[in-house]
Amino acid sequence: MSSPTSSPTSGPAYAADLVVFGGTGDLSMRKLIPALYHSDRDGRLAPETRVIAMSRGGLTDDDFRGKVDAEVRDQIPVDDMALWQRFLGRLHHVSVDVGGADRSGWGALTRLLAGHEQRDRVFYLASPPRTFGPFCRELDEAGLVTPQSRVVLEKPLGHDLPSAQSINDEVGAIFDERQIFRIDHYLGKETVQNLLVLRFANAFLEPIWNSLWIDHVQITAAETVGTPGRRGYYDHAGALRDMVQNHLLQLLTLTAMEPPARNDREAIRDEKVKVLQSLRPIAGGEVERFTVRGQYVEAGGMPGYLDEPASTPTTEMSRRVETFTAIRAEVKNWRWAGVPFYLRTGKRMPYRRSEIVVQFKDVPHSIFPGGTPNRLVLRLQPEEGIELHIMAKEPGAGEVTLKPVPLSLSFGKTFTTRVPEAYERLLTDVLAGNPTLFMRRDEVEAAWRWVDPILDAWKADRALPEPYPAGTTGPAGAHELLGRSGRAWHEEEL
Repeated sequence: MSSPTSSPTSGPAYAADLVVFGGTGDLSMRKLIPALYHSDRDGRLAPETRVIAMSRGGLTDDDFRGKVDAEVRDQIPVDDMALWQRFLGRLHHVSVDVGGADRSGWGALTRLLAGHEQRDRVFYLASPPRTFGPFCRELDEAGLVTPQSRVVLEKPLGHDLPSAQSINDEVGAIFDERQIFRIDHYLGKETVQNLLVLRFANAFLEPIWNSLWIDHVQITAAETVGTPGRRGYYDHAGALRDMVQNHLLQLLTLTAMEPPARNDREAIRDEKVKVLQSLRPIAGGEVERFTVRGQYVEAGGMPGYLDEPASTPTTEMSRRVETFTAIRAEVKNWRWAGVPFYLRTGKRMPYRRSEIVVQFKDVPHSIFPGGTPNRLVLRLQPEEGIELHIMAKEPGAGEVTLKPVPLSLSFGKTFTTRVPEAYERLLTDVLAGNPTLFMRRDEVEAAWRWVDPILDAWKADRALPEPYPAGTTGPAGAHELLGRSGRAWHEEEL
């Protein structure tokens, strides 16, 4: 790893050549380029760091810089134009046809990287997972993999356990596990990282972070958008693969993990894997009891999933794919025995929200009428923050009247510094070689082992997903999933 240079305001800045395969695509333009610009503006990119986009586009450096300027400039403050021009100077483009007969692009990339063999090389694969293996193989054949190299893999990592294992085998044949960074952008959010600090840097929570005091946990990722133009992808993915197998299970592991012995990259990941391995399997006849799947239909002027504009025709797979899922999970260990973890995600819901709700049990004996149990809400989006809801007395004479009130920490209002986007944090960690917030191979495969039996049961079931009107909180079955035990989803508006 190359030595870091120091920035007076933001810590070390690492020198690297960051090569983005799929560098002209949607993810690069919407997330990666803006994140890298903000990292540059904040002093986290060393002066010699370069960003090299790879695509089949046949663009020159100037063409690529012009494309980035046209598509991203509106996200840049007017006062930052000098810094923006400096950042554009870091950008390069190389045309490479991965898997094709023309290998000339690899020679162009070799020449661009020549003379910097001791500099860190980060290969970011912002491309479909089927390209991961071929890219790594051709990269190795071109002699571009060095001991200082790292590779970043975007989700989804396969569509089931065998495909994930195959990708891991192909990539692992070229890169050591320590060089592989499997990214989940949810783990870069401030609230997720603050969850670890909240749990392990504050004494008051740990004694009650268990089944004696916690009734249940809800993890929700709700979106207002549908899938216009994306049905070709979503037909094969669905909500379970797209959101639960990665994002929601990652949040579950951080909520349920045991305290690691130290703040160490592998110690934290070890504890996360243990949680996944402790999940009670849901298979066979239990799938119908503990899972719900739905698909949004036309309502309130919003189209249904089958009516969304699409580049592919409607198929039987389109009718069967879930745009919503809710699952009742259990972690079978001493800390969490008997505590259900409810996972929920859906499209065309009435609000955009990602949150973790820890619902505590009621007081053993209440001397005041009208009280409700405490709950802790960790909100990831749209506005990151933490709320602890406690009971308080309403001011006034006469009888005591209770009211739940939040003790609130809004990151945007509390801290004067800009809250970085998730990709900024994760890209900084990649450049620093810190894998703590990235998934290890055994972690990815443990998640697939738990998800695959649910997918298999749904595939064998001839029933279609339960319809729910666009703009609502999901199908009735999702509310029944909690209602059977006298619980309800947390639906408090922002």
